[in-house]
Amino acid sequence: MINTYQTSLAAPPVPPRLNRSNQGLFAAPLPSSGGHSKSLIRFLVGVALLHLFLTVVGFIYLYQRNLMAGPPSAEGKASYRASEKQEASYKILARMAVKRPDKSVKSTPDYLQWDIGHSTLRSINYYHDIWLTINQPGDYYVYSRVTFSKGDPKRPLASRIKLKKNLEAEEKTVTQAFCNLDSHSGSAEIPRMCTASQGEVISLEKGNQLSVWVQDLSLVNYEDGSTTFGMYKL
Repeated sequence: MINTYQTSLAAPPVPPRLNRSNQGLFAAPLPSSGGHSKSLIRFLVGVALLHLFLTVVGFIYLYQRNLMAGPPSAEGKASYRASEKQEASYKILARMAVKRPDKSVKSTPDYLQWDIGHSTLRSINYYHDIWLTINQPGDYYVYSRVTFSKGDPKRPLASRIKLKKNLEAEEKTVTQAFCNLDSHSGSAEIPRMCTASQGEVISLEKGNQLSVWVQDLSLVNYEDGSTTFGMYKL
């Protein structure tokens, strides 16, 4: 007997509800960017605070280290002074002592003569015990100090630094100084003296020559340290 109530066809699908189909037609809203910006700001603030903290800690560390180290030791000071002296020893300079002119020997009049044995010369030559010759061009501080023990009744006491471009060139005055010696003051027990001092920065070339001129060599005081001449390269 055939069962007429059974069939091989599947039941028709149930149609979707209206509210579910409407939800699938619209896209989901995008997430807000406010949270990302706040996170970035918090990160930057944290980095700045960390940097400030490390700076303060480093400063405190260095300060405490300097306190523990204390003042420089005697050995350190000695080493520093030795390095200064070594650096000074390489400087180009001349520090000339003046000798009393020998009347028995004919010399160039009115120019101070150098006592080479008691003078200091570094990279500067001398010529005929009167002129100093420049070997290296540059700016030099040139100075002189001339002490007079006698006055001149006709002219003021003067000293002049003379410059020649070379051996054959004509000399010219680059600096000069004066002093006054009142012959009516003082007494026989106390000698009367005055000093003409001068100093100037001069640009010099190789081969230039310098010397000191006075109006009369017999008026100059030749005691140690009273009359001198020198220069050094800046």
